Formats: sequence, structure tokens, C-alpha cells
Amino acid sequence: RYAAYRTPQLPQFRTQYVRRRSQLLRERAQGGHLAGEARRWYLRLRARLLAQRYGALSEAGSCRSALRASRTTLDRMEDFEEDPRGSRGHRRSLSRSSGPGGLRGGPDERVEGAVCPRRAPAGWVGGLSPALGEMALLWGAPSTGGFWGGVSPTPLYPSPVRKVQFAHDERHLLACCSLDGTLSVCRLAPGPPAVLRRLRGHGAGVSDFAWSLSNDVLVSTSLDGTLRLWDPGDGRCIRRVPDPDGAALLCCAFQPLNNNLTVVGSARHMVRVVNISTGKAARGGTGRLPGRVLALCFDAPGRVLWAGDDRGSVSSFLCDPGTGRLTKASRVLVQAGGSITSLSARAWASREAPDPSLLVNACPDRLLLFRVVEDEGGSGAPGLRLRRSFPTRHREQPLRSCFCPLMSFRQGACVVTGSEDASVHFFDVGRAARATVNTLQGHGAAVLAVAFNCDESLLASGDAAGTVIVWRRQHA
Repeated sequence: RYAAYRTPQLPQFRTQYVRRRSQLLRERAQGGHLAGEARRWYLRLRARLLAQRYGALSEAGSCRSALRASRTTLDRMEDFEEDPRGSRGHRRSLSRSSGPGGLRGGPDERVEGAVCPRRAPAGWVGGLSPALGEMALLWGAPSTGGFWGGVSPTPLYPSPVRKVQFAHDERHLLACCSLDGTLSVCRLAPGPPAVLRRLRGHGAGVSDFAWSLSNDVLVSTSLDGTLRLWDPGDGRCIRRVPDPDGAALLCCAFQPLNNNLTVVGSARHMVRVVNISTGKAARGGTGRLPGRVLALCFDAPGRVLWAGDDRGSVSSFLCDPGTGRLTKASRVLVQAGGSITSLSARAWASREAPDPSLLVNACPDRLLLFRVVEDEGGSGAPGLRLRRSFPTRHREQPLRSCFCPLMSFRQGACVVTGSEDASVHFFDVGRAARATVNTLQGHGAAVLAVAFNCDESLLASGDAAGTVIVWRRQHA
């Protein structure tokens, strides 16, 4: 409840603090260090200290009631204007497993189907955040069979899986999309993993999708030239928004501080901000790139929009979260003659590099980590300085990568990427040599998409053969 009072300009740090604190409490409780009355005493003392530092809240259940009252994301524009503190933009730190299906996940829950753990190379765990030393197959073994104890179920889709993403602050609620034109909302626990909803309606392949911050809406883009809004609870299509140019839509992203606004990128080089309440483009919310727009992401404060195209450049726009107006800021040629297939922004890369970072999949064969810097001329436009480059197998497919969601107080941090060698690769951003610290093998085709859940206990990966695999972290 006190999260709304901390660092209003740095919501990512606030969210990571809450997640890391919860993770430490769970680990100590499992080890018997903070059980029973001692834990209750700690929580009471902490509440009193927070009240002294930030002031008592007017109503004990105010945050939960506010969360329930804000379930309709289509009204987020009005909510944003009425709340001068902008706390509604940071609801990720307040969510309590309130997504579709009413999932509740405790730290000790186990999901059936885990087989054949794959150990990481010896010695790498000691410096990384947090221990990702062993990953075990949890769900969806590849159709090739034999390697994972002979488990050979049918792939989830008949076409490539373009993206997988866990719902915000949810451990067991996963969505994925495919070029067969459908999306799936999956529940991984409690009980056996299952597909809750199949979202059908697009006339061509689904290229991208995104969860709203309160998980009550999914937005998707398709090669059929439409943007669709879905209710993941019942699978209903809320709204269909065609592209004004009739172009294929290739990527999308919610505005972090105003989920009433969604940004889409098209095959006709356009970036466009759409008001999902009206289905119309925001006034002044358009921009043009040199090539087809393949990737979009916002920085943590929601001030900067990054866009990557198929001509190897990354462009930045300053975005007004209230109106959706875009102002062109800069353009950097990252990979001449190549393409940018994925962008991920983070307010920090590791404990040793606590500055804004941008993770870029650049074809051919590069995963790039940039430091985001302010323009030296004082214009406020962000610039990019290369920090690290990691080798990957990336020639033809639209690969995605991601940061590990938690910041550790130990040395080091990881990034994870798919690869055309049918593996998932972990890289340590702090290692000068031998940056590869783990490789997960089990897919039978190029791994296109990867995503962690909120506490890093699960990793999902999707491949070009239509298979989705969920890996569970093994604790030492």
C-alpha cells in the first residue's frame, strides 16, 4: 500500500523493491528462519516504520478497493487525469493474483509434469541474480520426443509462436500468440497446466500482443491489418480497430502510465498511438521510421518510446502520457543491412550498472545491450551507447529476448534470448569473458520468444514449430 509513495519518477525501482522483498521473505520462510510469531512481529514492526516514514493510509483496504474499481482499462484515460500522483500507472506493485481465472500461487506449489532437469555448467550460479542454476521442463515437451524422458505431446499451435508473456505480477497466468491467427490464455497452476481460452477472430497471423497493467485486457496486432482488444476472462473481442493505411500491423505496446493508449507499428513504416476507448488515433500520435516497424517498447517512466525497424535502426520518440502525442527524438543505426526484431527497456541492467538500459535483438547474429544516455546538447533526447554484445544464431526469424525481472544484491545479472539453434541462452551482462552461463535445450525448432514470470520461478519459450515449453527453476 505504501508503494505509491516511493520514488514517483522511478516506478521500475519501486516494483523491483516490492518483488525482491517478497522473494526474500518467501525464501527465509521456506528455510524456517522467519516463521510463526517472529514473522508476524516483523510485519507489524515494518508497518509501523512505514507509517512513520510515509504517513498512515486513510483506509486499510484502499489499494485493494482501488484495484477492483479500476478493472475497466478502457476508462484509464479519465483515471489518469484525475489522479495527479500517477499512482494508477504503477499498479503492478499492488496486484494480488487478480487476473482471469482467479489464480492464487503460493511459493510451495508444484505443477505436475516436471521431468528431466537440465543442470547449468558448474560454478556459474555464485554471482548471478537470483539462482537460475537448474531449469526443469514443466510443460509442453517438443514433438521430437525421446530427449525429455519420451514425453511427446502435440505442439500447442500448427504455426510459429511469435510471442509468450506472463500476466503482470502473476506466477501462473501465461498468454501466447501464433501465426495461425489465434491467442491462448494458459493457466499453469494449481492443477495440471491447461489452456483457459482460445481467442479467435483475426483473419491472419497474430504478430504481437500485450497485457494491460491490471491484466483485464489483452491487445493484439495482426497481419490482417487490425488491432483487437480482448477480455481474457471470457475470450470476448471487445473492439476491432483497422489500420487507417490498411497495412499489416507487426507490433504493439501499452503506454505504461496510461493504458487507455496503445502504440502499434505497421508494415508501412508508421508508428501510431491509438486510444482504445474510441478506436481512433491520438492527435499528434504518429511517427515514421525508415523501414517496417518490427519492435516497440517504452522506458520504465513511460516518457520514451523506442521503435526498431527492418533496416537496422532504432528510433526514439518522446511521448506525452496524457494525450499520446509523439515527438521524434533520435535515430541510431544499430545494424546496417539487418533488422531489429526485439526491444526491451529497463531502468537498470545490474547492480553494477544502475542506469537505464536497452536490450536489442539485431539480425544477423547479435544481441546488444545499450546504455541509455541523455543528449549532451541538453535537448533531453535519449541516446544509445553500446555496453555489451553477445553472439547468437539469428539469421531469418524474428527472435525476442528479455531481462531477468528481479535485481539481486549479489554481483551480476542475466539476459535471456531465443536462438535459431533451437536453444534458450542465458548471458551474464557483467562477465567480460564466457558470458554464456546456461543453455536450455529441448525445442525442435528455432526459439522465437522467451518470457519470465514475475518472480523468475518460471520461464516460457515458444518456437517456430508451434511448441510452447515452460521451464521451472530448480532451487538448490
